[in-house]
Amino acid sequence: MSEQMRIMRSKELPEELRDRIVARHRSGQGYKKISAALKVPKSTVASIILKWKTFGTTRTLPRAGRPAKLSYRGRRALVREVKKNPKITVAELQRCSREMGESCRKSVASQQLRDCS
Repeated sequence: MSEQMRIMRSKELPEELRDRIVARHRSGQGYKKISAALKVPKSTVASIILKWKTFGTTRTLPRAGRPAKLSYRGRRALVREVKKNPKITVAELQRCSREMGESCRKSVASQQLRDCS
């Protein structure tokens, strides 16, 4: 399988199209007919209908992953501190975040700054 095909395979379908797939399924159409009518692979139709049966929705559900240690507000505060004082050390940034009520490790503070720039 080519690299381009792998990239295309991971694209998400619009919610409106997913709703149309479920509506056609509820009206009694089979996977093959839905697939042909909407030009969507049969496997995609099947997975959308399975997701709808399991979760009762076609919306994109939150993906698994570790929650962020710092909130959006905390990240912005760190960036503001660095803009105020560009020579601030990571240890001082860690103290600032602790004062705000969001304690984090030095590595987390430096990683957040790298991600923001």
